[in-house]
Amino acid sequence: MLRKQIHLTGYIDVPNDRLVEINAALPEHIRLTLLEAGCVSFEVTPDPEIAGRFIVAESFACRADFDAHQIRTKASEWAQITQGIGRSYTISTSD
Repeated sequence: MLRKQIHLTGYIDVPNDRLVEINAALPEHIRLTLLEAGCVSFEVTPDPEIAGRFIVAESFACRADFDAHQIRTKASEWAQITQGIGRSYTISTSD
């Protein structure tokens, strides 16, 4: 059976009054995600044109790895710190 990679792309718009907190927590969120089983890539970078927007691009080896990431993240400090912040994501698959 062929396992399809899962890709998430999009952005998170961080309000100005929460930027310091988000920027402080982001390196640990990235570090922990890159350590996860099946994490192929994970990048969160500031948008050069829109203040407070961070571009998100992540890939996981398969749906199970992506789902495990979602479960871990929802129970993480990152989820608490970013609670209520708007996100816009698209999820796709590839061979």
